[in-house]
Amino acid sequence: MIRYLPSAARVATPWKNGGGVTREVAVFPVGASMDDFLWRVSMAVVTEAGPFSLFTNIDRHLTVLSGSLRLEFSDRSVILATCESLAFAGDVPVHGTPLAPVTDLNVMTRRGQMRADVRRIDGEMTLQSGLLIVTEEQTVEGHALKAFDALMIADETLTATGLLIAFHEIVRH
Repeated sequence: MIRYLPSAARVATPWKNGGGVTREVAVFPVGASMDDFLWRVSMAVVTEAGPFSLFTNIDRHLTVLSGSLRLEFSDRSVILATCESLAFAGDVPVHGTPLAPVTDLNVMTRRGQMRADVRRIDGEMTLQSGLLIVTEEQTVEGHALKAFDALMIADETLTATGLLIAFHEIVRH
């Protein structure tokens, strides 16, 4: 099964800290709020420096889709360029400074319940489930996709170029 999620249909919502807007790509469970999601994927354009919103018990995986972004933590500074990413705790203070206008992909998972892997794919891949965000215009399984459109995938084989996000439930014994 493949579900098409066009970037043009995403609605802008204010960041938790009020410093910009985000556009939700997908959330689970469907319709979940910021307080009860298990995972959430969103995109944002960052044009000004400022602190990241804090999210208690959330893990983040930030990928720069275009531009360059400096992230400053209390103990280190990291610069992410296009197609580079970093995983970090959402409840740790971080200050971001765009070094060039940035479009980013933010993957958040509820700590202790879910985790996410984000990786770039180029070519044919069999997917059990996941979310594919294309980084360039292409046709995938009959869908004419524009840059940053997404496909929610379950048990499919496809050929594409983009970022694959796989979600894993954390099993507790």
